[in-house]
Amino acid sequence: MNAKKDNKSIRQRYFTIPNLLSIFRLILIPFFVTAYCSEHNYWKTAVILAISGISDIVDGYIARRFNMVSDFGKIIDPVADKMTQAAMLLCLLTRFPLMLLPLLLLAIKEVSTGITSIIVIKKTGLVMSADWHGKLTTGLLYAMMLTHIIWFDIPAPVSNVMIGICTAVMLLSFLLYLIRNARAIRLNGTQHTA
Repeated sequence: MNAKKDNKSIRQRYFTIPNLLSIFRLILIPFFVTAYCSEHNYWKTAVILAISGISDIVDGYIARRFNMVSDFGKIIDPVADKMTQAAMLLCLLTRFPLMLLPLLLLAIKEVSTGITSIIVIKKTGLVMSADWHGKLTTGLLYAMMLTHIIWFDIPAPVSNVMIGICTAVMLLSFLLYLIRNARAIRLNGTQHTA
């Protein structure tokens, strides 16, 4: 009886529709990389990336609307997002050298906030969700990437401005997440000493 309850509990925590959609986004990565780098089929790349982005929006909606938010989902969802973004930025880097800026910032941001998030989890037990600025950054990043995929001969000034704006918003989000995580750690520390 307990084994059945444990199996149901595992299914409820891990095999939810939002979590399966996050895994689906991870599965899509090699498909859009192949479409962009090997097939040079930019419309196919854009469609796959758009499907990935839509599934990200849908999984968040389902998780909140049907109370399917889980700690595993709070981890797998951003992992799927960041791996998708990093893979697409690497693809775009082959044609747009300035894509190195958001790519490097993405790597630094994720390593830094990942470390501070782990400290927050260990000290407080909280797995924090994405804030509004993180969602804004994700939306801008997808819009910028899709524009560069579809608009094959995008003029350099337009490209540079788009990449610059996206990188600036990413930097702001990075700083806000560091502040949020530092505050959570500090508050936990003062609660223990009080």
